[in-house]
Amino acid sequence: MVQIIETIDVDVPVRTAYNQWTQFETFPSFLDEVESIQQRDDTHLHWKVKVGGVEREFDAEVTEQHPDERVAWRSVGGETEHAGVVTFHKLSDTSTRVTVQIDWEPEGLLEKVGSLVGVGQHAVKKDLKNFKEFIESRGVETGQWREDVPR
Repeated sequence: MVQIIETIDVDVPVRTAYNQWTQFETFPSFLDEVESIQQRDDTHLHWKVKVGGVEREFDAEVTEQHPDERVAWRSVGGETEHAGVVTFHKLSDTSTRVTVQIDWEPEGLLEKVGSLVGVGQHAVKKDLKNFKEFIESRGVETGQWREDVPR
């Protein structure tokens, strides 16, 4: 299992950063490897990704969600095994620290070699920079979902 942890500070209020992160279907706008996400209900998602030229589909379940604090998920079924959590920390009224932790199991030789040289870490860092640019350029979220999903 590989663990990736990355953090970025974004110049929007914590509520704005969190609200945007609950809009899963917009992830292709800032996550390079994500082709599409379909939200099936409040806690179930279907992902299509393309990593290293390889297309994969999997389902994920939101396992915990607390407004302005955290969103956690895990894959269910399918080939891709991973879990993660995004946390939101208020730095000021107009600034938020976003931390992403992803645990995943590399599949095949290409992913295993890539994980050894930090390809996943680099991708998550780039995706967080993309998120920063996306939300700061907009200044407001594209939507929100403020329900609580207890652990």
